[in-house]
Amino acid sequence: MKKKEPLSPKEENFCRFFVASREPRASAARAGYSLHPERTAIKLLAEPEIKRRIAKLENERDAKLAEVTEGYRRLAFGSVADAVRLILSDEPPCESELEKLDLTMVSDIKCPKSGGIEVKFFDRLKALDRLCELSNAASAGESPDFLTALERSARALRGGDDERE
Repeated sequence: MKKKEPLSPKEENFCRFFVASREPRASAARAGYSLHPERTAIKLLAEPEIKRRIAKLENERDAKLAEVTEGYRRLAFGSVADAVRLILSDEPPCESELEKLDLTMVSDIKCPKSGGIEVKFFDRLKALDRLCELSNAASAGESPDFLTALERSARALRGGDDERE
């Protein structure tokens, strides 16, 4: 059995660009294959090591996307009961009780000088909007650039005005 050789930096970049764009020629050109990028892309895509690396990168992307989707589901449909219970309790809970509480929906907790506790929750509508975007992209067969989707989502959850570019 032939020993696997690691991919060159150019090959690795090609794989990453291809997973992000699904455009062979553009991926080869961006990776640094300036002479005949289309032919080079075809040759690269035929190599078993390249195929394996692309499959691995796609699996990693899909796992990350599933994790993000699950987080949005929790924000969109999660319960605020534990947060309300914490706010309304007369005594502060002990550390072991705090660890058991689901405070996923809480985005910010403040203790104003005037007394009391101010609790902000994540916006369920924005979470639902992101879930719809991810679902629409998946049903259209698109693979949204994970980092771009994550950046948009983070801005939206922080309360950015118009996160679409």
